[in-house]
Amino acid sequence: MSTSRASLTLTLLQARESAMRFFRPQLNLHGLTEQQWRVIRILRQHGELESHKLARLACILKPSMSGVLVRLERDGLVRRRKLAEDQRRVLVSLAEKGEQCFESMSVEMENNYRRIQQQLGPEKLLTLLELLQELKGIKP
Repeated sequence: MSTSRASLTLTLLQARESAMRFFRPQLNLHGLTEQQWRVIRILRQHGELESHKLARLACILKPSMSGVLVRLERDGLVRRRKLAEDQRRVLVSLAEKGEQCFESMSVEMENNYRRIQQQLGPEKLLTLLELLQELKGIKP
């Protein structure tokens, strides 16, 4: 008789969906996709980044990142520039409108984090974040 083990990957996806229910209404209000918001948030946190590093940090495949950046640049939220010494390398930074977007959304996004913390409790949320950080670091 085999025992059924809970699926880590499925549980993580389901937990992500539960968490995103707090944030999607705000994203929709600003006309942003989840991927676009991740890019804005990472650029706000790290400053200008090479597009391949940005893709890795945002967990967006490089081909998809290209489309995300085209739309963000079209909407005036990010700027892209090629390095003079290597035209293949592209640096991405937040434009002023992207900074303003982040600022206008940050209060409500922080309120959503508070709502999650109220339901989980501060200790459980901290433990969850620590365990997820640890999980990110394990090697196959």
